[in-house]
Amino acid sequence: MRVASSSLLLASLLLLMLPSTDMKRSGKGRGLRGARHKLTRDRVRGAGRHSRSGPSKLAAPDCSESTESRDVFVDCQDRRLTSIPTSQTWSKQPKHLLLARNRIKVLRDGTFAGYESLISLDLQQNQISLVEEGAFQGLTRLTTLLLQHNRLGTLSEEALIPMPNLGYLRLYDNPWNCLCPMDSLIRTLQVPSNRNLGNHARCAEPIRLKNVKLKRVDPELLCKETDPTGDPQGDETEPRFTLDPVPIQTKPDATTSCHTYLFPQIRMDCSKRGLTEVPTGIPEDAVHIDLSHNSISHLRARDFQGARSLRSLNLSSNGMERIDTASLSGLLHLRELDLSDNGLHFLQYGVLEDLYFLSQLKLGGNPWVCDYSIHYMVYWLRLHPGVRHSGLMCRSPPEHTGESVEEYVKSYNRACPRDRQHSRPDKDQTDPELWNTPMEVQGELEEELEPSHLRVPQKYQIIRLS
Repeated sequence: MRVASSSLLLASLLLLMLPSTDMKRSGKGRGLRGARHKLTRDRVRGAGRHSRSGPSKLAAPDCSESTESRDVFVDCQDRRLTSIPTSQTWSKQPKHLLLARNRIKVLRDGTFAGYESLISLDLQQNQISLVEEGAFQGLTRLTTLLLQHNRLGTLSEEALIPMPNLGYLRLYDNPWNCLCPMDSLIRTLQVPSNRNLGNHARCAEPIRLKNVKLKRVDPELLCKETDPTGDPQGDETEPRFTLDPVPIQTKPDATTSCHTYLFPQIRMDCSKRGLTEVPTGIPEDAVHIDLSHNSISHLRARDFQGARSLRSLNLSSNGMERIDTASLSGLLHLRELDLSDNGLHFLQYGVLEDLYFLSQLKLGGNPWVCDYSIHYMVYWLRLHPGVRHSGLMCRSPPEHTGESVEEYVKSYNRACPRDRQHSRPDKDQTDPELWNTPMEVQGELEEELEPSHLRVPQKYQIIRLS
């Protein structure tokens, strides 16, 4: 009886303990699920916090900061940006912001808040089609603004008012719609003191003003009523082309033919522009010029006149066949010259004479002809041992194909060529032992005794000037 009662008591105790165990187990399960849920929620929240902070980092991927002459440069070129990074992105306040070749489409009011220290702003080669009036608010120190090669059709003078020190504005290669909304801007550009604002910019529409420079548009024509086609209403008999400028065949202009980057040094990218000659108007302080992959077959004298600050010049891949003697004159500071992949057979005497500081010369990919005409270049290189050169290999004649031009010249000098044998002076003229012989003295006496009117005139006469 006592055993049975003890067994019953043990069973009841077990029954009482089972619910609490299940509850703990179920509670533990709910806790794991809750922990997983909480962890997932925290991760999501963390991701949310990361995504909220992300745009400021993603807005400026791999942009570089540098300091030159105590000016801070921020280079965000070719970064596929669609918006302007905030000023808090940088460790120091930049003075020069380079945003060329991105995908920026709109400049909203207050876009450059916090950039009050900016001196120059490069926005060329984007897709900008709209600039709101307050976009440049606060840029009171800005002196240079580059907006060329975009999609701007109109721009108000109000957008320029926050920049009282603006002295250099590029607006060309935009499809300007020269109608009434452009009135205030065009009048501002035509103020004589604004001579460096908006140069080279031209109207794209309407047809009656197409290709007319903004500097030369009559503001009174801008607000003239037009029909849907863009032509002025009124006398239909007036020919359309009366206001169109007569095209004049001139050399291309470097400003409109090339992409110009002003900071940190003036660099001009004129490659792949279909040029057949060196453009005019290269700035005096241009440091680097790339004219590769064009069709400049002939380099003429004074093509680089005035470009005296050039440090590097790339003329490769032009099919160039001739370089005139004075074509590189004045380039006293040139350090790098690329003439590779052209059609050059030799360089004329004197072509390289002004290149005192040249340190690198690329000559590969040219059909160099190894004859006497090639000697000048080899001698010049010997006199300038500090010039690193490459690609100087004979292409013709066949017996020298693949041979180094320097080796050809050495072999040429070792074997005295036949064409120089006939020009050797006579032994009688060079042997001192035959001078002042009795026969020579007698001949001189006969010459002195001969009447002056019968003497044969001397071919050369030496006059000494004291």
